[in-house]
Amino acid sequence: MLPLAIRDAADDAPAKVNLALHVVGQRPDGYHLIESLVTFVAGVADRVSVSQGGDADTLVVEGGFAASVPGAGNILLQATALARERIAGLGLTLPPLAIRLVKRLPVAAGIGGGSADAAALLRIIVDACPAAGALIGAEAVTLGADVPMCLAGRPALVSGIGEHVEALAPLPDLPILLVNPGVAVATPAVFRALASRNNPKLPPLPPDGFRNAEELAEWLGETRNDLAAPAITIAPAIDRVTAELRAAGALFARMSGSGATVFGLFADRSSLRRAGLGLRAAYPSWWVSDPADTELTAA
Repeated sequence: MLPLAIRDAADDAPAKVNLALHVVGQRPDGYHLIESLVTFVAGVADRVSVSQGGDADTLVVEGGFAASVPGAGNILLQATALARERIAGLGLTLPPLAIRLVKRLPVAAGIGGGSADAAALLRIIVDACPAAGALIGAEAVTLGADVPMCLAGRPALVSGIGEHVEALAPLPDLPILLVNPGVAVATPAVFRALASRNNPKLPPLPPDGFRNAEELAEWLGETRNDLAAPAITIAPAIDRVTAELRAAGALFARMSGSGATVFGLFADRSSLRRAGLGLRAAYPSWWVSDPADTELTAA
């Protein structure tokens, strides 16, 4: 087999935000079915870099949340193994990779985390071997339900267990702030505490999309995050964060994913910056995304 050349490369792993998340059923194998409006926050991201070398795959983790990242069985190494197997089917070998992760986002926080990191790594590999893109994309969900949406990395309507990703028209430029109370929430525990697994689906999206933050906030008012109630029983601080974002002027605030991170949607960047600085000062133990960088991606 021919060796695949991997040049030094890097990619951001932006925070994923579930603007709305409805749990609409459960498969016989236990996996929950969802409908979710998902987007990503530009400038609020981990960073994954890759180079070729060594006798085996290696992973170095740095950054503020590095201590929370597991070494053994890390999803980045799992993603490398999956890509290597798919590439081998094309008659190519993926050489050992030296992977570096700068972990800036909190772990077990409902904003993609390891799934976004794995997706960034897969994008780097697919850039080097485009012929493997469809094969790797089709199996990305085996790494985690959030990986396919993170691999797409753009506003989407997500369904199934996360494997069906329907790209949407670009969202308008919308300021959003992420706040986590410093509490890790395990997704399986949240789903175990879920009272109902067969809830109404998302309302239809506006045919012409959203023109501004106010229109999106109005539509979100008709939606839910069905995981919020069970997550709050595990981490009551989620309620406090949501209330503080609303008090700070957010047009809309809600928990993302299975928590405990809460997003606040603001009308303009000046309001977002004031809220972010105020929350950082009032709650120094909370993680607050950088007010200078946060905005929803329009890609």
